Amino acid sequence: MKSIFQAIQDFSAEELSLLDDLITFRTLKKGELLLTEDQVCNEIVFIKKGILRSFFLNHKGDEITNCFAFENEFMASFSSFITEEKAEESIQALAETELQILDRKGLEKLYQSSINWQETGRKLTELEFVNLHKRMVSFQKLSGAQRYEELYKNHQKYIQLIPLQYLASYLGVTPRHLSRIRKAIV
Repeated sequence: MKSIFQAIQDFSAEELSLLDDLITFRTLKKGELLLTEDQVCNEIVFIKKGILRSFFLNHKGDEITNCFAFENEFMASFSSFITEEKAEESIQALAETELQILDRKGLEKLYQSSINWQETGRKLTELEFVNLHKRMVSFQKLSGAQRYEELYKNHQKYIQLIPLQYLASYLGVTPRHLSRIRKAIV
């Protein structure tokens, strides 16, 4: 986690050392939930190893995967974290997943400690917004095959670990159509 923060902002060793007392560690088993939609998200997690997916139930009761997060990425129900209201999604481990965790109180301590931490929080929030915007635009501009190719290009080593129905849901296609897309690409 420290290396990611250092890549975003030029922190002093003293500023980075503040994380030592604020970060906790947790391992999730495959299938274990980090968060359920009836909870308030009070943590931002950094994935050291593994894969997380965010999903919700639609009006028909179907699970819809809206996000994957991989090694060296952050994950949270950001809307819930910011508003302190119940999450609208659940977060689940798709493989054994090792996490570094920063809770809300720890984040506030960092923000109060220096302008560098405040700046980093702003930059990470902006990056999250840009990623969300790109995902929304991809559904309007790209085909399911193009969305799969993009995911494959960026996360090839993880694609085989994600169950087909979760990938299909994330891409907005049926599992049968995703099978055809995969055969055409491979």
